[in-house]
Amino acid sequence: MPAGMVAVPAGTAVRVEVPATTANLGPGFDSIGLALGVFDRLEVTVTDEPGLVIDVEGQGADTVPHDESHLVYRTMVRAWGDLGVEVPEGLRLSCHNTVPHASGMGSSSAAIVSGIVAAQALSRANSDGELLDLDWVNSLAALLEGHPDNSSACVYGGFTVSWSEDPEQGTRTLCLPVHPDLEPVVFNRAAQLSTATARSVLPAQVRLADAAANSARTALLSLAVTAHPAYLLEATRDYLHQEPRRRSYAASMELVDRLRAAGHAAAISGAGPSVCALTTRDRAAEVAGFAGEEWTALRPGVPAVGARAEVLARP
Repeated sequence: MPAGMVAVPAGTAVRVEVPATTANLGPGFDSIGLALGVFDRLEVTVTDEPGLVIDVEGQGADTVPHDESHLVYRTMVRAWGDLGVEVPEGLRLSCHNTVPHASGMGSSSAAIVSGIVAAQALSRANSDGELLDLDWVNSLAALLEGHPDNSSACVYGGFTVSWSEDPEQGTRTLCLPVHPDLEPVVFNRAAQLSTATARSVLPAQVRLADAAANSARTALLSLAVTAHPAYLLEATRDYLHQEPRRRSYAASMELVDRLRAAGHAAAISGAGPSVCALTTRDRAAEVAGFAGEEWTALRPGVPAVGARAEVLARP
């Protein structure tokens, strides 16, 4: 073991739970996120037997890698490097995934946050201090994800606004209270769209007038979600990223258009193709009725708590 590195004893095991998320919510590009009550769960055990074993149930069971290229494992290795912890020779990961992959519901952020949280919890499982430092988790997750909207909501839960002068120096996040009547309705379908593909069509520059309009709507969004849901429709109007990507998720934009024409605050969820409508509890059933046969409408609620970890075993 390299000098100064800490080892996690064999027999140490933790369980991690992280929520799905929806990001942007229209104008809050790369900065605003909302946690959703759909959860990925991960159990990690340090074993005496050398080697990496990864079991995956649920979403991605037949498509994600089961070796060292698995995103959760790669993230754990990175987190341990930052923490000064030696990567265990024997490790078993059991992933129970319910967040749909490549759907715009934060599956990549869930994997990244899970890995960071598991790595930190294992490194602290045999000490008397706090198991997690969520601010540290938040900054590393945003750095690895490339933007903090999904990852911060996954870390803290609830409604988050994030910013950074320099991601290498950390990300700051403000958790704002969600209005008690607010309810998200998420429309999901079988189609998938990678974030990289969705972002590749975005313009490098935007008009000053569009930037100004988007800034106003982003400010209004924070007010609408926390205190005045009556302004949700105007607050979720985007000027920067949805229209340039319309051809990438035409069916999703058609649903957004129908919902907004009927007075419902709908936007592409993250990078799509899922759609998120922010509404109030008394209108949620009406909004869900727009799903038709092509979409599945989810009413997951907004968890107030994000990433969690518990120690399952100590040697």
